[in-house]
Amino acid sequence: MAIEIERKFLVTNDSWRAAANKVVPMAQGYINDQAAMDSGAQRASVRVRIAGEEAFLNLKSLQAGHTRQEFDYPIPITDARALLALCVGGMIDKRRHYVSHAGHVWEVDEFLGDNAGLVVAEIELSSADEAFERPAWIGCEATDILRYYNLALASHPYSQWSDAERSGDL
Repeated sequence: MAIEIERKFLVTNDSWRAAANKVVPMAQGYINDQAAMDSGAQRASVRVRIAGEEAFLNLKSLQAGHTRQEFDYPIPITDARALLALCVGGMIDKRRHYVSHAGHVWEVDEFLGDNAGLVVAEIELSSADEAFERPAWIGCEATDILRYYNLALASHPYSQWSDAERSGDL
């Protein structure tokens, strides 16, 4: 079983751009939606992602927080395109920037389309208590805030958020 230990943060400014060493365009959709998860009908999200020239089928366990089960399987891009046509909710369109800082790689997701204007950064850790240095461009932690999860953004995109949601009121 694969375990993902990840923390998610809001990004406060663009100073991370100077340190970005790679960018990958991503398109993703979900076979299930947030309502299926909220109702308990499903206990894992099922995501299809095209990342650059690669494609993946991904399953993540329901629990919120920094530690979840995650299974990621490479699939042919033609299969991913066919599966994206079966997805429910909106599509997630973003650019993932890889930024090295103090011995860790941060993944900065710059959302496009219905989620344009939202920028979040994630860091994957080896253990839940692993220490890491926060870059100056990192703001509030959003790890436990479900509306920042991609599955939630597919159902309720950033463009539809209330002023309170947009202002970062966590």
